[in-house]
Amino acid sequence: MGAFVISKRYNDEYKFVFTSRKGKVVFTSLSYELKFECEDDIEKFKAAIESAEFLKFKSSSGKFYFKLMLEGNHFATSRKYTTSLRLQKGIDEIIRYGSKSEVLDFSGNDFVFLD
Repeated sequence: MGAFVISKRYNDEYKFVFTSRKGKVVFTSLSYELKFECEDDIEKFKAAIESAEFLKFKSSSGKFYFKLMLEGNHFATSRKYTTSLRLQKGIDEIIRYGSKSEVLDFSGNDFVFLD
C-alpha cells in the first residue's frame, strides 16, 4: 500500500508526495504555507478520489506525466514515466490504494540518528 509523506521544501513551505508500495514517488503536491492545509488536502483527496481527473501529457523529451485535478483545480503533478503503460500503472495505484493509504509526517527537524 502507498503512503502520503509530508515534508518541508527549502523555502519552509510544506508539500506531500504519494509514494507507491515500492517507495517510488508517484506524484508531488503543490506548496502549502501551513501544515494543516496540507493535511486537510490529503484527507479531502482521500475522500473524493473517485472524482479525481488525471490529465495525461508528454514532455518535449518524450517522457509521460499527468496532472492530478480535483474539483477542477490543479492538485498535484506526477513524476516522469518512460512509457504510457507505466504512467497508467501509477494512476491505477493511486486509485486502488489512495483512499486507504497512511499519512507520514517528516516535516519536523527531528533527526533519528544523532551525531
